Amino acid sequence: MAPKDPLLGTLKVCVLNLQSDGGVVSDTNPHLASCCELLELVLRKGLQQPVLSLVHRDYWQMSALSLAVEQTRVCKKLLSAQGRGRYLLRLGLRRKALPQFITHLLHAPRVLEWYSPELSILRNEEFVEPFMSLLLVLSLMEFKLDMANCSFLDESWLLPVCETYDVVPCREVGMVLRYLSGRVFVLDLTPGGQAHVDDFLRPGDVIDEINGISLRNSKASVVLSRLKGRPIAIGVLRWRAQDGTVYRPLVKPLRELRMENPALKLGPAPSQPPAPEDQTTSPSRIVHVVQFLGKVNIGTFGGREVLQHAIRQVLQRNIPSQELFEHHYPEISCVGRFGQPDYTTFAFCMTDSPETQQSTGFWCIALKAKTTDECEEIVSRIATGFKHTEWFV
Repeated sequence: MAPKDPLLGTLKVCVLNLQSDGGVVSDTNPHLASCCELLELVLRKGLQQPVLSLVHRDYWQMSALSLAVEQTRVCKKLLSAQGRGRYLLRLGLRRKALPQFITHLLHAPRVLEWYSPELSILRNEEFVEPFMSLLLVLSLMEFKLDMANCSFLDESWLLPVCETYDVVPCREVGMVLRYLSGRVFVLDLTPGGQAHVDDFLRPGDVIDEINGISLRNSKASVVLSRLKGRPIAIGVLRWRAQDGTVYRPLVKPLRELRMENPALKLGPAPSQPPAPEDQTTSPSRIVHVVQFLGKVNIGTFGGREVLQHAIRQVLQRNIPSQELFEHHYPEISCVGRFGQPDYTTFAFCMTDSPETQQSTGFWCIALKAKTTDECEEIVSRIATGFKHTEWFV
């Protein structure tokens, strides 16, 4: 009777559980973390540590050069060999490349040097074959994993809830931040600030990245100063886990923050915006014919408070134009109608796109609809399309 390894038996059960769920495997799958942890245990079993060295050996250090390894190596959110190894395993699952990765690993000279032939699975021919079979089964499954959510792989296979806060800074963002253990925590929100108005961030949340720039061991203020006046996408790691409890790796730092700031309140989960009452649209494209009245630069503040004055500036210039333009919702900070003379004139304030190298502030673009009803419909659609748009009618 062929010998059996309990790790491989448990891994087989976990793979079958992933298969039984059917469909695409995402980060929310309850069996994913266990499967990844078992793969890691298999790769570490029988790994011998050097006696006279302070460097801890791990399977990541045997990885040969490849595109996947290079992508893992340059990820600035990972600081340890453990984190990089875990990232590589997740990348292998998503790319269906784990069998090729392990095959390459088996041919690495260090396998003979680092792994015990008595204890390891990788140096036991009777165990390697069933292990590779399980990897082939995994390679036939579809994994849809968020590779950007990797900042806590150094500590845990459990991933936090990761969300993106898209904001057009028509006023100060208004976040009170605290740098602790290489991470940027939200301590509080300034009343009247953009983050306070949008009601998205919560004290205790971690600011993971801004416009794709990792904040691991970096200062958020430096990144924000370079992006002032431009649309920003803030990657947020929630302090609250999927099940509503405190995300385990954050228990200790949150306890430290509370000791420093006894008034810190973690607060409830962000409220969901109410669904629009009657926003059903035709499946065909909606086209409105409007007259372009002009545009004017209004400086570094693009809130609705400046909209009426900005519209007057545009109308006073009275410069006819046939300008063609296109602005996406994340570039629009506010929209509204002009109260004189017939409520057919409307305008929106927009900022430069994220690709713009140098911000020139906000612009007010004024247009004129054919009827009052059409003007109101256009304004409502713009405001509904982008949840951070401030608007008034």
